[in-house]
Amino acid sequence: MSTPPAPTATPPPGPPATTRRHRWFGTRDPRTAVRLAIWVMLPAAVVQACFALFGDQGTVADVGSWLTVGALVLVSLGLARTDPHRWDALGLLALVPLGGAVVLSTLNWVTRDTSAAAQVFAVLPTLWAASQLRPVGAWAVAAFSGVTNAVLVLHLEVLEKAVPDAVFVAATLALATGLLAHAGDKQEHLVRRLREQATVDPLTGLVTRHVLDAALAGSVGGSAGHGTALVLVDVDEFKAVNDQHGHPVGDDALRHLGRVLRDAVRDGDAVVGRLGGDELAVLLTACPPEVAERRAHDLVAAVRAQPLPLADGTLLRLTVSVGVAQSPTHAGDVRTLYTAADRALYEAKRGGRDRAVAATGPLSAG
Repeated sequence: MSTPPAPTATPPPGPPATTRRHRWFGTRDPRTAVRLAIWVMLPAAVVQACFALFGDQGTVADVGSWLTVGALVLVSLGLARTDPHRWDALGLLALVPLGGAVVLSTLNWVTRDTSAAAQVFAVLPTLWAASQLRPVGAWAVAAFSGVTNAVLVLHLEVLEKAVPDAVFVAATLALATGLLAHAGDKQEHLVRRLREQATVDPLTGLVTRHVLDAALAGSVGGSAGHGTALVLVDVDEFKAVNDQHGHPVGDDALRHLGRVLRDAVRDGDAVVGRLGGDELAVLLTACPPEVAERRAHDLVAAVRAQPLPLADGTLLRLTVSVGVAQSPTHAGDVRTLYTAADRALYEAKRGGRDRAVAATGPLSAG
């Protein structure tokens, strides 16, 4: 009879990256991107309103300024009141800097403003895109901004002045995009490494206590069918291994045991983790009490049968003591399941080590 896969812990939330559109035009962090966009657009709306109120502009420019103010405020409110992850999954947040570039280019065209201040202001959408979008989207916004600025200055300025202005702005946009996109890639790589370290024990390659507990809580909380078993594994005389052979050999022993335990269980219905120190654990799903006890004995035998080869060619014999408890037979929640398995482990050690002991009878919570 097939068994359902073991539950796994939910990893820290990360970018959805489910479609090509999102991989190209999605943001690195939707909430941060939206927050920064609002902080850019609202001050820009205030500045534009000041131009409309106090600047010496024509009627068309005033109308355009007030329309821009209204658009910036409405977009800011819309972003603040909706789920950024939904828009980001579709790649639509990339429209924010593209829309900003279109609006600024249009205003500069209407006002015939090619001053340095106007061109620098037009760089803001590109800076936002370079810091928040994934590389393809960031470079697309930079290219669009560079082209629209070049068209503007070539149309409104004499050629001798327009070409240097267009080249300078394009080079600035490319440099800013390259630097910010590279910094964003390095930061994402660092975040991925930190997430891996939070879920995988660096010494043994097994999952950490946090992941094991989350998987156990999900399994015990929704126990169905044959139930869930927790097997606690403790290395016998581990201090003596460190004292006689050194801590590097002790580390090798833990890595070796991790491999032995992984090989001894089936990936589909087991989670193997390191609780800390020399204590490991195996979570078995869809596992009745008698099967859990038999598999605990199998783990002890597997470790006994596979000594650790040392650098000098000798074999270091390792043994483990194992305690196993099953839910709902011995416990109805995670805490009492740990307690029942720990008591069984203590009995295995007290009984002479190199053995497995199963919990007996139900254990009440508390």
